[in-house]
Amino acid sequence: MITRRPSAERGRMNIGWLDARFSFSFADYHDPAHMGFGPLRVINEDDIAAGAGFGEHGHADMEIVSYITRGAMAHRDSMGNATVIRPGEIQRMTAGTGIVHAEMNPSPTEPIHSFQIWIVPERRGLTPGYEQVTLATAVPGGLTLLAARERHDGAVVIHQDATLYRATPGADAPIDLTIAPGRRVWLQVVRGDVSANGIALAAGDGAGVTGETALRLDGDAELLVFDLP
Repeated sequence: MITRRPSAERGRMNIGWLDARFSFSFADYHDPAHMGFGPLRVINEDDIAAGAGFGEHGHADMEIVSYITRGAMAHRDSMGNATVIRPGEIQRMTAGTGIVHAEMNPSPTEPIHSFQIWIVPERRGLTPGYEQVTLATAVPGGLTLLAARERHDGAVVIHQDATLYRATPGADAPIDLTIAPGRRVWLQVVRGDVSANGIALAAGDGAGVTGETALRLDGDAELLVFDLP
């Protein structure tokens, strides 16, 4: 079964410098029907104005993954990291016992478009950690590993039985995925239009996939694909 989550039905918060869309309940947006999907707790699609951002704030007991599609995000945290995250990179923070960080748009002119993802870790009280890696160039028909429980193929490590991919089907290059028994998949469309086993999805749409053994992604699009328990 594939259950579509239309972009227009997501929660939204627009406070001028931040225009955010929430796939699942977050901040003042609460929807008991959309509290997460397995251990996937948050997918926030954010537009952040030039020169603006999130000041210092804390997190604990969460795996936080940032994926930038436009602009550059300056990151600073209580672990001593001071980095810039750009398109073509992936960042993971293990909040664990507690971290404080800030995310700012240093550009005076260019906005940021990003996805912030929270995954509930397999256990509480983990040691805080940080990773940031550069991804291989996306190609039509390509499937790029972004994050996984075990370290391989240049992905960042997340402390949960979950795997995150970037899928880039092309007009003549569909992607076929096998879903293991007992697993579920969440799709989040970053850009373009795609058919998932015949279900049409557009930019901003999500979809929960349960009880399926295979998935065909057909179209010209970029998606985040979550393989989850």
